[in-house]
Amino acid sequence: MAKSNRSKVTSPRAARAASKVLRDGRTSRTSKTAAGSALAQKPSKRK
Repeated sequence: MAKSNRSKVTSPRAARAASKVLRDGRTSRTSKTAAGSALAQKPSKRK
């Protein structure tokens, strides 16, 4: 059986860095794709 990827979560520090990349107009499309992927792994604030 394959291991679940659900245990991988983006740290708050990495999430802030990814957010900066997405807001910066000078970053490449590849960088923005990677940043979006990192933020997609961040858990929501909802409980």
